[in-house]
Amino acid sequence: MPESGRILGVDYGTRRIGLAVSDSEGQIAFPEGTLESRGARRDLESLCALVKEKGVVGIVVGLPLHMDGRRGPEAEAAEAFGRKLGEATGLPVEMLDERWTTQEADRALRESGRKGKKKRQVIDAVAATLLLRTYLERRTRVETRS
Repeated sequence: MPESGRILGVDYGTRRIGLAVSDSEGQIAFPEGTLESRGARRDLESLCALVKEKGVVGIVVGLPLHMDGRRGPEAEAAEAFGRKLGEATGLPVEMLDERWTTQEADRALRESGRKGKKKRQVIDAVAATLLLRTYLERRTRVETRS
């Protein structure tokens, strides 16, 4: 993945896709909202348009593993979506373990007092932001050690 440039964080779900985008230096993650799923083809079209609009140079997709690290059907679906997204955009796509992002997002929003349907929609964007933040922090640590 390029060392600088905007990175798109994706929290893939069959109903909603949480989105986050980094700053142009690839240092800070910002929530970009959610995409209500309308089928793979239309979702990919929407994401390709977002990638172009934001000048994204790489993508990180959350990999929903079980707590013991096993892969389940959700992880297989996320990997398949990540492959299709890479093919559709022509950009590098990395998968990142997201076991704790949704729980952390839910806890943060609960503490802020958000409730109901809006909370569920915001959780996906916050989860994508936490996922992207984790990716950016890990990348910075690796670059610092090199």
